[in-house]
Formats: sequence, C-alpha cells, structure tokens
Amino acid sequence: MSNFFDIDTIFFTLWGYPMSYLEFSGVLTGSLATWLVARNNVWTWPIALVSVFLFFFLFYQVQLYPDMFLQLFFLITYLLGWWRWTHPKEDERVAESVSDRKRLRITRMTARQLMVWSLASVAGTALVGTFARNLHTWFPTVFSQPSAFPYLDSFTTVMSIMGTFLMIEKRLECWYVWLVIDIISTYMYFVKDVKLVGVEYLFFCFLAALGARNWTREYRSYPLLDKGLLP
Repeated sequence: MSNFFDIDTIFFTLWGYPMSYLEFSGVLTGSLATWLVARNNVWTWPIALVSVFLFFFLFYQVQLYPDMFLQLFFLITYLLGWWRWTHPKEDERVAESVSDRKRLRITRMTARQLMVWSLASVAGTALVGTFARNLHTWFPTVFSQPSAFPYLDSFTTVMSIMGTFLMIEKRLECWYVWLVIDIISTYMYFVKDVKLVGVEYLFFCFLAALGARNWTREYRSYPLLDKGLLP
C-alpha cells in the first residue's frame, strides 16, 4: 500500500507520459470536488478531503513545499467549510423563495475588505516565499532539494488560503481568486512535469469561470434585502 503514495509507482503511460496512481487519484478527486463546488454542492467538502490527503504526498515529492504545507491548512478548513455550509445562522440562510432547502447564502465583499485582503496576500507571499526559499538550507535532512518557484508557489499558496476562507463564507469573489491561482498553477505543474495535474488546473480555469457564473446567477436571484452585503 505504501507504494501507492510513491510518484514513481506507475498506473499507466499515456502518450509517453508515465502516470502514477498518486497523481491520477489526486486529480480525479480534486476535479470532482471542484466541479461540485462550482455547482454549489455540499458534497465538495468530503471529496476534497480525500484529494488533500493525496496531494500532500505528491507535492512533497516534486519539491513544491508551500503547496505541500497548504494541504494541512486545507484539511482543517475543509472540515470547517463542510460545517459552515450545512449549519448557517438564521440570518445567513437562503430565502425559502429561492430554494426549498435552507442553506448558507452567497454574499459579496466590500471594497475595504478587498483592499485589506489584497495587502495581506502581498505580505504573506513575501514571508512564505522567504521561508520556502531557505527550507533546504534550514532543514536539509527533510528537504534535500531546493523549493521550486519559492515565491510564485508561495503566491498561489497564500492566495489559496484567501480563496478558501472566501469560499467557506460563500463570497462571490472567491472564484476570481481561484482563476488567478489556477492559471499560475497550470504553468508550474507543466514545468515540474506533473502534466496531469497541469491539465487538471487548466480544467479548473474553466470551472472557476463556471462557478463565477453560477454563483452570480444565484446571488442576483436573491431579494434585494437578502443579498447579505456585510460592512
């Protein structure tokens, strides 16, 4: 069973590209979870937890250490998201005129919130990038190879944290954050030769656009006083 988590244990070869069990399973569960969240389906959370577990081992083996640590964050926040979506407060639920099932409604960020989050993401990228760049020097026994794309990878990591919190709260802007992340990640994964993951993130770009469309459509269907714009 331990060989399943080794990126060199090959499941099949497609067009000359060796596909590991680990990469294939992570991509499959991650794609399904993303498709479900674009459709505003709560089952995204348990399936995403499986994907997180698989990608932790994958990213360690391709030296994308910020992405690896990000999976630990996802583990906790996905559990939080699962609870948040299924246990909204009374004033956060979708109006019954929109759906016969009470659930957390979609909201939008204010300009002030957007500015604060943007500044925090820049500062976070600088901090995490410096840490990632020095991991192989500080902990050579654990990290034998230098981090690939320390700052670019750190940027997607920090933005993923931002996007996850926005998604947990069902903020519409989360999809535009994910679109930026997916474009950059597609490039990094192709360069690091985990091509199926790169294809997956290219697919995620389209899902982010689909999610933005679906969530915008539902948001606009709410009564004016039920849109939940927060200060």
